[in-house]
Amino acid sequence: MNIQGQAALVTGGASGLGEATARELARLGAKVAVLDVNAALAEKVAAEIGGIACVCDITQADSVNAALDKAEAAHGPARILMNVAGIGSAKRIVGKDGNPAPLEDFTRVVNVNLIGAYNISRLYAARCAKLEPLEGGERGVMMFTASVAAFDGQVGQQAYSASKGGLVGMTLPMARDLAQHGIRVCTVAPGLFATPLLKELPEPVQQSLAASIPFPPRLGKPSEFAELACHIVTNGHLNGEVIRLDGALRMAPR
Repeated sequence: MNIQGQAALVTGGASGLGEATARELARLGAKVAVLDVNAALAEKVAAEIGGIACVCDITQADSVNAALDKAEAAHGPARILMNVAGIGSAKRIVGKDGNPAPLEDFTRVVNVNLIGAYNISRLYAARCAKLEPLEGGERGVMMFTASVAAFDGQVGQQAYSASKGGLVGMTLPMARDLAQHGIRVCTVAPGLFATPLLKELPEPVQQSLAASIPFPPRLGKPSEFAELACHIVTNGHLNGEVIRLDGALRMAPR
């Protein structure tokens, strides 16, 4: 699919990897809707890239449909969905006090990272399936953002790893399901990236994390994630695939 002129949705588009993806899509000529729970940041990014900001809680169908309606009114029907929104968590299943981890913490992470991603994807896909096909029968492309934690989860990452592993497991069946509608589905599993959240860590910790990456021995650049996300859109034979973007990193237990 040629990105130029297409309407695109980016969840979590107000910061980090989502912001980088929104900016790259806009640079390539897409009409970008920045979907995020942070209204102020979404407005800032959207203004800078000539897009539109849509406040959106991906776990709530009404919120998603309102965001999709607003984006469609401004840009037309979306053919590109970048699922980048997500939250993290680190809790041992049995704490130092001997108490079990709160179930609410596990539920919250899975609800946002996995169920929320599925929620917006099903609502987007239903709309996209009604569009006229492009050359080759393609109607749309969606991408999920997993993590290397889906494969190499560390101590305390049960909730995060389960949510990202769910996205990995959902990729192929969703691609098969949506093949009849000409909608491709891929997932990127990033490793350690220089996002605002990671940059809050002390510099020695950042350097230690970077040194753990075989090559190149540095943190990933958000622009590198964005470039791969956009390549998935333009490469018509990429479908049902999970791509690790990690510099050959394999996470240690802790």
